Amino acid sequence: MTDQPIYRRIRSFVRREGRMTSSQKYAMDKLWPKYGIEADGQPIDLVACFGREAPTVVEIGFGNGIAMLHMAKLHPEWNFIGIEVHRPGVGGLMLRLEEQGIENVRLMAEDAVDILKHQIADSRLDKLLLFFPDPWHKKRHHKRRIVQPGFAQLVRNKLKPGGHFHMATDWEPYAEHMMEVMSVAEGYSNLAGAGQFIEAPEYRPETKFELRGRRLGHGVWDLIFIKD
Repeated sequence: MTDQPIYRRIRSFVRREGRMTSSQKYAMDKLWPKYGIEADGQPIDLVACFGREAPTVVEIGFGNGIAMLHMAKLHPEWNFIGIEVHRPGVGGLMLRLEEQGIENVRLMAEDAVDILKHQIADSRLDKLLLFFPDPWHKKRHHKRRIVQPGFAQLVRNKLKPGGHFHMATDWEPYAEHMMEVMSVAEGYSNLAGAGQFIEAPEYRPETKFELRGRRLGHGVWDLIFIKD
């Protein structure tokens, strides 16, 4: 027994599994061997995983997977890894991938920070996407926001030189927080210029939620920072 305190990393998410449908359960049982990557702590062999060498994009927290589905169809020449802790969303996306015959997507159902640390090699990713993460509105919860100085450097380690870290949020205070963190992060340049946000690039689709928000006058902010 030790007198030293035990420290736990503050997580940026709360697991809310919800009820899985029978089709989602089927996907997790039957389709996982095709689309899933095990969170076993071992470095991922991307060429073996996808059967080819191609630009590799990771999306953290893909939710229901609509954006990833759009991007994978728009850019079949890219390899996509989606990381999502909520298994119903993972199962639902696998069903859509199978129905539409999409081959350039693999999924992981685990904490993205652990995956980046232990299973993605350094200087391997062309893009890392973080769309509409939980903004943790209350001030006492701001420490749970995933975009923090340490996370920025973890992402930088995984990006190739010239690789993009693309964030998007519909919560202005979080957009300001992201800009503040990333503007002083070592080894990055803002694609839009110092302190500037950018128009969403063609690969990021507008979600129904986003379109509804725009009709109500809500803003959406995109930031892209490039690894120097």
